[in-house]
Amino acid sequence: APAADHGWMGAITQNVRDLEEQHPDIDLQVAEGTNDVNLQISQVETFINDGVDAIVLLPFDGAAMTPVALKAMEAGIVVVNVDREFEDPNAARVTVLGDNYGMGVSAGQYMCEQLGDNPDAVIAEIAGIDSLPLTQDRSQGFEDALAECDLEVSNRVAADFTVEGGEEAAANLLQAAPKIDGLWNHDDDQGVGVLAAIENAGRDEFIMVGGAGSANAMREIESGDSVLKATVIYPSTQGADGVKLARLVVQGKSMADTVEVEVPRLVQLFAPVVTADNVDDYIGSAFES
Repeated sequence: APAADHGWMGAITQNVRDLEEQHPDIDLQVAEGTNDVNLQISQVETFINDGVDAIVLLPFDGAAMTPVALKAMEAGIVVVNVDREFEDPNAARVTVLGDNYGMGVSAGQYMCEQLGDNPDAVIAEIAGIDSLPLTQDRSQGFEDALAECDLEVSNRVAADFTVEGGEEAAANLLQAAPKIDGLWNHDDDQGVGVLAAIENAGRDEFIMVGGAGSANAMREIESGDSVLKATVIYPSTQGADGVKLARLVVQGKSMADTVEVEVPRLVQLFAPVVTADNVDDYIGSAFES
């Protein structure tokens, strides 16, 4: 996995480690998280040389990791691709994804519910890392859902999933946009910085929606006295789900409660909206930013 430089990524790895106790039949070897593509490639090559049964990989960059994943598959190793997709579907036996496009749609639909009767509503967006396809998918979903109620994004900036990046991007956005009605921030980890910038600027004229579903964000929503009124879940269980699916494939089993003999090729997780009305259902499994 990439480096745990934000809470969601830390939770990904912790949820994987927690499986060892549940499944004594898994010999779990976790490579140190890194944002260095070359190091991640060499970690996978080490696993290939060790002759492991399965590799569960959350790539820092899906395209860059595709050749080494193909090499693992050709060596007869079950590869499970998590979150950031490979370029070639043959590079993985199973792919576990969050619903990035669906996150954007959920955020946009919520905005439409809240602001759709105001044709002049100013909608702002703080994205994550703009070069990642997952960020582009989130923005596309948001744009498409807003179009359904004739709204569009007026101001958009990109951050980098970190608290510092979120604070800087939000400060720039707030300076550029003297009035905002709705703000979607793609990521609750960078949202800690976004909320700090909003507080520093003394702004509270808009509603804000988060993304990923951190416990911090949910506590803000619960409090009722924050601009943050909702967040859109992006499950931090994906890595653990990947390990569980890898285990089933290696053991020749299928998923419980499905009739299919084999594990599916693609599992996509849902992106529900969390508000004050349903926060109690989600806060227990949320990650800390």
